[in-house]
Amino acid sequence: MLLKLLRNGLGLLIVFISSITLPKQIQRPEEQQKAAQQLANKLSLYQFYGCPFCVKTRRAIHALNIKIEYRDAANNKQHRSELLEQGGEIKVPCLRIEEAGTSRWLYESSDIINYLNKQFANS
Repeated sequence: MLLKLLRNGLGLLIVFISSITLPKQIQRPEEQQKAAQQLANKLSLYQFYGCPFCVKTRRAIHALNIKIEYRDAANNKQHRSELLEQGGEIKVPCLRIEEAGTSRWLYESSDIINYLNKQFANS
């Protein structure tokens, strides 16, 4: 009980510090921004709000100036179930990538950030 309380409190502190120190966003011409956002619309991030690795991933998404659907795998039973049944495990962060009618599941914050940088950093 005490450990859970400590973990939740630390998670909220990490989120607060992150929110006041957000990185600068990439600026793109309007057409490039629209194209980047169309690509981003095929992505969703399964995450826990206070998870440090999820915060790291959300900061990278913010810096890339794209909007990705965030799915709460801690409190939303449907999202948690999708993550387990389709992704294979309840582990966050996890990026769901919709490609050619199929879903690909990418775990590990560093791998997700590398993928996002390849897709959006130069767009």
